[in-house]
Amino acid sequence: MTTVLEETTTQSAAEAAVDRMRQTTTAVRLAFTWFGVRKALSTEQKSQAADAFNAQGDYISAGKKLLDTRHRLFRAVTRVKNHATAFWRAQTLPFPEAGVRLIRQDRIEGFTGRMEEFQEELQRAVAQLEQHYAEMRAAAARRLGSLFDPADYPEHLQGLFLIDWDFPSVQPPEHLMVLHPDLYRREAERVAGRFDDAVQMAEAAFAEELTRLVSHLAERLSGETDGRPKVFRDSAIGNLTEFFHRFRDLNVRSNAELDELVERAEQVIQGVAPQRLRDDGSLRVTIAQQINDVRSHLDELLIDRPRRRILRRPR
Repeated sequence: MTTVLEETTTQSAAEAAVDRMRQTTTAVRLAFTWFGVRKALSTEQKSQAADAFNAQGDYISAGKKLLDTRHRLFRAVTRVKNHATAFWRAQTLPFPEAGVRLIRQDRIEGFTGRMEEFQEELQRAVAQLEQHYAEMRAAAARRLGSLFDPADYPEHLQGLFLIDWDFPSVQPPEHLMVLHPDLYRREAERVAGRFDDAVQMAEAAFAEELTRLVSHLAERLSGETDGRPKVFRDSAIGNLTEFFHRFRDLNVRSNAELDELVERAEQVIQGVAPQRLRDDGSLRVTIAQQINDVRSHLDELLIDRPRRRILRRPR
């Protein structure tokens, strides 16, 4: 049973984590301008499609794909977007506002530089796509038949694929402190609650990711397929190693139990080469048992994770 002292200690650690997060992070938002390659059919076209099934047009939805998104050059454009999104997520912590995450203030310059590189990569990829745009549009005309409409297609693609990022304020407006003190107080309480939520979201995200990674490792190390050990790839260890680096880099130190489980998992695989796990059956069994023990404690942590709400007086 949790004692009053343990609850007080946990609350103090949570408050300290929230304060650290507010003092050392900044909100960052990532957005994309992206040419939409899917378009809904017109009312008349939906009616024609519905007739084929003896259905009513207003009871079905239908669309057409303007370009082949499987084309290698279109996939190259999409790949830059995916890489930029993955980098944004890897460098930041969650925040309870759609499209917004938190980045360490000392990482802003490096983040901005990398995003500028992504923007340049994207424009190069779009320029290459532009060179084949006419033939892709002609291919779409052949595939869409009577559904093809030249008006759906812009003359050029430049300017239709962009990466944008900014750093919106998530703190209460300072001018309210003088103009409307009561409103400022309520806004400060709301912001404090959102950062408390952000700490909990970070805890949950780290715990869930670690659970997924150790579960995958345990599953690969345990059992057999057709009488042979299951296929074990280097990434099962590599992904965990990357997680440990990111956890140390972004951890807000709000949950001592989570910190301990991460450290235990790291100790289990420390110095263990993937090839040794393939070659040494007894080592596989030992590592599987140890990693399963970590997983069971993670499951308990996720189930028992308390719900907090920390409110403070505005400073």
